[in-house]
Amino acid sequence: MKLWGGRFTKETDELVHNFNASLSFDSKFYKEDIEGSIAHVTMLSEQEIIKKDEAVLLIKELNQIKAELTEGKLLFDETKEDIHSFVESILIDRTGDTGKKLHTGRSRNDQVALDMKLYTRNELLNVQVLLKDLLELLLKLMKEHLDTYMPGFTHLQKAQPVTLSHHLGAYFEMFKRDYERLRDALERCNYSPLGAGALAGTTYPLDREYTAKLLGFYGATNNSMDSVSDRDYLIESLSAFSIIMMHLSRFCEEIIIWNTNEYQFIELDDAYSTGSSIMPQKKNPDIAELIRGKTGRVYGSLVSLLTTMKGLPLAYNKDMQEDKELTFDAMDTVKGCLKLFTDMLSTTTFCKDKMENSARGGFTNATDAADYLVNHGVPFRDAHGIIGQLVIHCIGKGAALEDLSLEEFKAVSPVFESDIYDVISLKTCVEKRTTKGAPGREAMSDAIRLNEDWLKNL
Repeated sequence: MKLWGGRFTKETDELVHNFNASLSFDSKFYKEDIEGSIAHVTMLSEQEIIKKDEAVLLIKELNQIKAELTEGKLLFDETKEDIHSFVESILIDRTGDTGKKLHTGRSRNDQVALDMKLYTRNELLNVQVLLKDLLELLLKLMKEHLDTYMPGFTHLQKAQPVTLSHHLGAYFEMFKRDYERLRDALERCNYSPLGAGALAGTTYPLDREYTAKLLGFYGATNNSMDSVSDRDYLIESLSAFSIIMMHLSRFCEEIIIWNTNEYQFIELDDAYSTGSSIMPQKKNPDIAELIRGKTGRVYGSLVSLLTTMKGLPLAYNKDMQEDKELTFDAMDTVKGCLKLFTDMLSTTTFCKDKMENSARGGFTNATDAADYLVNHGVPFRDAHGIIGQLVIHCIGKGAALEDLSLEEFKAVSPVFESDIYDVISLKTCVEKRTTKGAPGREAMSDAIRLNEDWLKNL
C-alpha cells in the first residue's frame, strides 16, 4: 500500500499508477527534495516537534541517501510514485518509525512546490552564467571589430554602413536584457512555500521563516493557497527562456545568411558545420539551423504551461504535475543552445574584406550624400530627390556614387563640390555618427565602456 494510502482498501490499477506517477522525471530534483527535507527536519527539531536525536538520525540518513544517489550506488525504484515517496520509503526502511516523522507538518503539495522552486532557482542561475559567457565574448568581438565596416540592413536590403562592432552590440543589448529578465524572475521566485501544507497551513508550530532562511530564500510566501498553486515563476522563467531563444534564433538566421556563397561574410569552423551526403562541396550551418529550430520547442513549453494553468481553480490540482517535463526540457534546451552558440561564435572567422566591399555597394552612403546637400542649404525633400536621380544614373552605368565625376554630380545639382567624396567615403559615413548608440568609433567606445562596467557589476 502507498505511503498515503490509508483511506484506500486496494492497490491502484497499474495503468493508473503509471499514468499518475512522476518519478521518471521528478527524480531530476532529488537533491532539492532532500535539501528541503533536511531544512524541514532541522526546523522540526528547533521547534521541539521532534526530538533532536531523531533529527540527527534523519539528517544523517538523508545525506547518505543523497550521496548514494549521486554516486549511482542507489537506483530509483520505478514502483514508487514520485521522488518524495521514494526518498521517504528509503528513509523509513533505514530508520524505522523515526523516518515516518519526516512528513510531519508537511504536504506533498508544498513539498513539490519547494522542490520545483529550488530547482528552478538553480537553473536560472546556470542560464545566467551561460549568458554572461556569451556577453563577454560579444564584448571581446566588439572591441576587435571597431573598424570592421559592413552594410547595415532594413528589410534585408542594404541601408547604411555600420561596423561589425555596432552590429554585435545590438545583440549584446538583447542578451543583456535577457540576463536582467532572469534576475527579475529570480527575485520573485525566491520565496519559500514550505510549511504551506496542502493549502491551509498546519496546526504544528512551524517556523516557516527559519526553513526559508536555511534554504537561502528571502523569506516565506504570504498565502498558503497561493504557495501551492503558484506557477507564475515557471511561466515567467519560460517566457524569459523563450525570449533568449528568439534572440539566439535571430542571430543564427544572420549567421546562416552571412555563411551563404552570396554573402561570404563569415567562415564557420568545421566543428560547427556538416557536409552533404551527396554534394561534396557543401558546408552546412547545421548548428545555427538547429538552434533556430529548437526555438519553437521552448515556445511550446511556455504555451503549454499557460494553457494548463488558465482554467485551474484554487488551490492545488494534479494538472500542475505537467509543469515539470516541459520546463525541464526548456531548461536543458536553452542551456545547450547557449553553450553551443557561444562556442560556434567564438570559432567563427569574420571576412572583413567581404563585409567592407559589400558596404561599398548598394548605395549605403546615399543618405550621407543627401545630408551633404542639406548642410549646404538644400531642403531635405529636394535633397532626397536629387540623390534619387544620381542613384538611377549610377544604376544605368553600373557605378557607385563615389565613382561619379564631379561633373556628373554637378549636372544634377550645382551645390556639389569636391568635398563630396570625403563626405560619402565609407569611413566618414560611419565615423561621423557619434550620437549615443551610433556606430562611430567614439560612440562605440563609450558603449563598450558602459558594457564593461555593467559586466563587472554583475
